[in-house]
Amino acid sequence: MKRLSEKEEAIMQIIWKFKKAFVKDVREELPEPKPHINTVATMMKRMADKGFLKFEDFGSTYRYAAAVSKMEYTRKFVTPLLAGLFGNSMKNVVSFFAEEDEVSLAELKEIVKMIEDKNK
Repeated sequence: MKRLSEKEEAIMQIIWKFKKAFVKDVREELPEPKPHINTVATMMKRMADKGFLKFEDFGSTYRYAAAVSKMEYTRKFVTPLLAGLFGNSMKNVVSFFAEEDEVSLAELKEIVKMIEDKNK
C-alpha cells in the first residue's frame, strides 16, 4: 500500500471526519477551487482500488467509508516519515514545530498533559 497524495489525504480527512460520505458531500468539504465532481469521483474510486476506501453501492451512486483508520494510516506512513526527517526523535519533531511557531504554548501544554495522562 502506497502513501496517499496530498489531494487524496484531503479526501481521507473528510471521510475520517464524517465516517461515511457520498462524492458530492466530499466535494463540498474540499477547499476552493473545488475540483469537478467527476474528478473527485475518479479519485475516490482509485482510493477504493488501492484499499484506502470501501463503498456501498446505491445503484447510481456510492457511499464511501474509510477502509484504513486514521491511526493505522498515521502509524504506517506519517510516523516513519517524521522519524526519517527528525532522526527517530519525537523531541526533535516537537522542537522543530515550536521553533517555527507552528505550535503554541497552549498546544505544547496539551501535548504534555496527553503524555502524562497516557503514562498514568
